[in-house]
Amino acid sequence: MKKINYILLATIVFTIASSCKKFDTLNTNPDVPTSVSPDLLATSVLKSTFRFWNPNPTDWGTAQLWDKHCTNLQNNPNPYQYYSSYWPYGGFGGAQNLTILNRMVDFASGSPMKPSYEGVRLFLKAWYGFTTTLDMGDIPYSEAGKAEEGITQPKYDKQADVFVSVLSDLKAAEEKFAIGVNFTGDIMLGGNAAKWRRLCNAMQLRVLNTISKKITPAQKARFAEIVTAGNLMTGNADNFQLAYLDNTNATYPFYNGEGMRVNLAMSKLMVDSLKKFNDRRLFYFGEPAAYKITGGLLENDFAAYEGAPSELSPNLLDLNRAAGKYSLLNKRYASSASRIGDPYIFFTYAEQCFIIAEAIEEGWVAGTAQTYYENGVKAMLDYYRTLSTVIQSNLHGMAIDQTYINNYFTGEAAYKTGGTKLQREQQIWMQRYFIDFFQAGGMSFRTFQRTGYPVFPLDPATTLNSGAPTQVPKRNMYPTDELTKNPVNYKKAVDEQFGGADDVNKTPWWLL
Repeated sequence: MKKINYILLATIVFTIASSCKKFDTLNTNPDVPTSVSPDLLATSVLKSTFRFWNPNPTDWGTAQLWDKHCTNLQNNPNPYQYYSSYWPYGGFGGAQNLTILNRMVDFASGSPMKPSYEGVRLFLKAWYGFTTTLDMGDIPYSEAGKAEEGITQPKYDKQADVFVSVLSDLKAAEEKFAIGVNFTGDIMLGGNAAKWRRLCNAMQLRVLNTISKKITPAQKARFAEIVTAGNLMTGNADNFQLAYLDNTNATYPFYNGEGMRVNLAMSKLMVDSLKKFNDRRLFYFGEPAAYKITGGLLENDFAAYEGAPSELSPNLLDLNRAAGKYSLLNKRYASSASRIGDPYIFFTYAEQCFIIAEAIEEGWVAGTAQTYYENGVKAMLDYYRTLSTVIQSNLHGMAIDQTYINNYFTGEAAYKTGGTKLQREQQIWMQRYFIDFFQAGGMSFRTFQRTGYPVFPLDPATTLNSGAPTQVPKRNMYPTDELTKNPVNYKKAVDEQFGGADDVNKTPWWLL
């Protein structure tokens, strides 16, 4: 939006009503805004970008099914359990924010904060490109958000080119924050330019890690360059997350979600994996299975927890729910005391550590993978140890303390220095999987797509992926309005990538 100015309109109306008054005697209505400040636009775009798409317990709970962290226990099939959603289409809505971001930078002209706002614009454009191309494949990127320049039917850039451009924009954003100052309007990192700079570098590592199947020698060198420079996230204080507030417009999406909680169990994949690592996050995430407690086990016993197999039929899951067979979601998530709830995590220091550990194992960069692995685990455990929204009475007497963190690396959790590279990487990937529990961020699904780990259980008899019942869908289809809004470029993209079939089971470039 350009500068909003009502003075001229008020002048015309006032002149018609009373021609004897001179223009320069008119007063501006103090209750009518005459401009929009960059911080207000920054807040607006950050909120629209990172706020959960429909903040209510049902949709937030349903979103947990995508990554197989949870299992739906209701006696009706839920397509999200198989990542074949009720609406299997992506969207280009993020591009609509690019024009607003341009105005944000315009309104910052003359301010020392302008470089930082420019950094935000570049970062959010890159975020849009990265998430959207992972969702669908080739997308409009180089010409996105240029309607004001007359480009209303943007070309689709090849996915490989999108990733290159995303990396370039993140690098440019990092350079802006390097010369920028702290700024206002930031609901994510408090306007701290140094934290944003570190995030831009960490995001480059995530992008490069994501395209590991296609990464070039030059891109591996770029990864090593970023790590060697050392300007990266330093701890949990740098985590990129959206914190909720104690008001009705910014409440935790699962607040008062008891009706959904009793139909949502931890998945067998999640429970069994946490048990394997002797990981106390199990007691933060779930409740003991009722039949195990009736059978004499205590709530602080790992054996009292049982996950629900996500591949079972809805009928069996519902019957087993009624019999108390599964560990339902922890009561703390739906408590009336959890209006603020856990922050919505998008990128953590721990994930950065795991990305670097994997890169060391792959030979992209020098270092000790075990150190990064252990630092990542410690950071995530400490995150829960110090999380202010955790309700201690719901932790089943198994709260994470410093002694537990210090002694974590035994058994399966001990880094397999004597094992194979694959075994060590599977440890890393599993710890990344733990990060996303009840977060709905979606990166666990992308790691699964890239690595095949952890293995998502699938039964062809129960999957709702009718087009390919033996596999998990690999992408979302393009939005249906592209058929009328941008038909030529849409058809070209579908023909060149997928042989003319815009289908959820087609394989995009990054997974080939």
